[in-house]
Amino acid sequence: MTTHQTSATHETHMIQDIKISSQHLDFYYSDFHALHDITMDFYVNQATALIGPSGCGKSTFLRCINRMNDLIPGTRVEGALVLDGSNIYDPGVDVVELRRSVGMVFQKPNPFPKTIFENVAYGLRVNGVTDKEYIAERVEESLKLSALWTEVKDRLHQSALGLSGGQQQRLCIARALAVEPEVLLMDEPASALDPIATQKIEELIHELKKQFTIVIVTHSMQQAARVSDRTAFFYMGKLIEVGQTDKVFTRPEQKQTEDYITGRFG
Repeated sequence: MTTHQTSATHETHMIQDIKISSQHLDFYYSDFHALHDITMDFYVNQATALIGPSGCGKSTFLRCINRMNDLIPGTRVEGALVLDGSNIYDPGVDVVELRRSVGMVFQKPNPFPKTIFENVAYGLRVNGVTDKEYIAERVEESLKLSALWTEVKDRLHQSALGLSGGQQQRLCIARALAVEPEVLLMDEPASALDPIATQKIEELIHELKKQFTIVIVTHSMQQAARVSDRTAFFYMGKLIEVGQTDKVFTRPEQKQTEDYITGRFG
């Protein structure tokens, strides 16, 4: 095989491994230009952390990936966000279907005032699933995936509001997983939790990325270093640097990245 063929094969392999590609993405809240020309890729079965000071655009960018910003009046997007080869901002994209394949976990646990079982089953029922046996299987599988099953299996029909904060957050992860998404977005999923609950969420991310592509916004650089394969540093609505996490943290290419990581600002 020639060198040219080898590199072409390598290219093909890399292209196949890209799950999401942001291409010259600009985002506006009415007249405010919140994201500037964001171009980066997210890879299959990897966790990518988005870091940067408050208000730098990382949560706005995260919400672009499942079009949650569509719910805010006066917002608009330019450029493309490509998931599995299709631009999710193309006219005609089924946003409900998109959000099924791109699940989201928010900063504060937000369980519904329903039983533990019904919280996890919710997305399935909304999507029209009525097969009781299948729903029960998915609920159990999702609770196992979110490392919660052993703690709640004997109280599935009790209120989810009786769970601790950390358990509620893992329940919200189970709820997102029940509809079998391919991508999981996490917006500071441990910021409201104590250190032990945080550690459980981080261990969970390591397990989940074997099956899902994960994008996590975190204000904690230590957390980014612990859970992610790749890290993207945002500042004032711009992507300053993205790369392998260990490289970004130990040998950043940009002075701004180094200043942020070493605590000179932020």
